[in-house]
Amino acid sequence: MATIRLGDKAPDFTAESSMGTINLYDYLGDSWGILFSHPADFTPVCTTELGTAAKFKDEFDKRNVKMLALSVDGAASHVEWIKDINEVQQTTVNFPIIADEDKKVSDLYDMIHPNADNNLTVRSVFIIAPDKTVKLTLTYPASTGRNFYELLRVIDSLQLTAYHKVATPANWEHGQDVVVSPAISTEDAKTMFERGVKEVKPYLRMTPDPTA
Repeated sequence: MATIRLGDKAPDFTAESSMGTINLYDYLGDSWGILFSHPADFTPVCTTELGTAAKFKDEFDKRNVKMLALSVDGAASHVEWIKDINEVQQTTVNFPIIADEDKKVSDLYDMIHPNADNNLTVRSVFIIAPDKTVKLTLTYPASTGRNFYELLRVIDSLQLTAYHKVATPANWEHGQDVVVSPAISTEDAKTMFERGVKEVKPYLRMTPDPTA
């Protein structure tokens, strides 16, 4: 099984889910996508994560991002687990959870890490662009829940830098100054970015967020 690297095509698949049969590419359409895996149903950390994901759905929708979760249990189990999630997290799970009992999708996405557990998926995240390339991968241990604010921040950065010749500095959040691409000369940058360019160092130039 191959490791998925940034820029690779996200492997397509068709699988059962809590919302019926899902084909990844059809489901995503022209949207961005976020796929996150869970070790198993009725696990404590994942229960908090899926409830949090549901609460964040409006934020993902604003960014044209479709959510998709995966667990190695079956669709009927997912439906029962969702009842618990909705109750405990006081929300409504509003996105599909892929059933992966045969671990077909887990294998496609290298979600089984034998040194962590030979049977359960690790807590992986894949952000997929509209052209179906993988733009970000994150892998958490089973004991550590994801930070959904960070996932939104990363998506804001990915979408900004996909359409503008900039990068985002450490701890950047939407609306803050961004870094001018090193491929652009300062002279050209001053023409390109009408709101100004500040040269901190010849290789470090800042400009206001062009989308803010």
